[in-house]
Amino acid sequence: MQRTHLQEKKQFKKLFKQEQIDNFEDRFRVLETFLQTEQHVTASELHDIMVQSGNPLTPELVQDTLKLLCYYGFAEKHSFNNGTIRYEHHHLGQHHDHMICTKCRKIIEFSNDQIETLQVNVAATFGFHMLQHKMEIYGICSECRQDRTDHLPLISAKQGERLKIQAFLGGSGARLRLMSMGLRIGDQIDVITNTHNGQMVIASDFKRLVLGRGLAQKILVTPAKTTTEENED
Repeated sequence: MQRTHLQEKKQFKKLFKQEQIDNFEDRFRVLETFLQTEQHVTASELHDIMVQSGNPLTPELVQDTLKLLCYYGFAEKHSFNNGTIRYEHHHLGQHHDHMICTKCRKIIEFSNDQIETLQVNVAATFGFHMLQHKMEIYGICSECRQDRTDHLPLISAKQGERLKIQAFLGGSGARLRLMSMGLRIGDQIDVITNTHNGQMVIASDFKRLVLGRGLAQKILVTPAKTTTEENED
């Protein structure tokens, strides 16, 4: 990786001087700091890192330099499901995909040759010439799964989760209302929408249901097992 970073710096110097980009020395310090980060950073986070390391450049210069790094292929920007723009290294000839934890926002990079080959083959069956692609898998990371209780109220679930209903809380009126909507203990449900400040939408048995927060609070759920986990059992 150190060798790759040296190559990146060498190419940066050549391109930016060739194109007569202004503020060369300051922008080079932005590149150096950026290459030292191993996480996906926002422009604001990178600026803070630079200030802490004794490089008090303006936020505008850092932001503008990141745009140039993307333009010349030294960086890539991503806008994951929360809409925040983050930047990561773009090393030529290297590709990886991402898993994003919807709870702690951790971003995990991974690469898989079988997936890459499969995507090319699928594109070819449609006569499609693939130029580029990205894969983003959203879910709950292993650390966050360990932190969760066995049973949690449905209102605490994350959008996109598949869950299993374990119990209904409250009086008979609430239970009857839930059952009249077609929900039963043991059912698997998918969380379609949960903004945590209003109604939530779920899917059960190919039907969409809208639940108020009070009613969703009375449904205890656990994460539904994947096919792999069921086979392991």
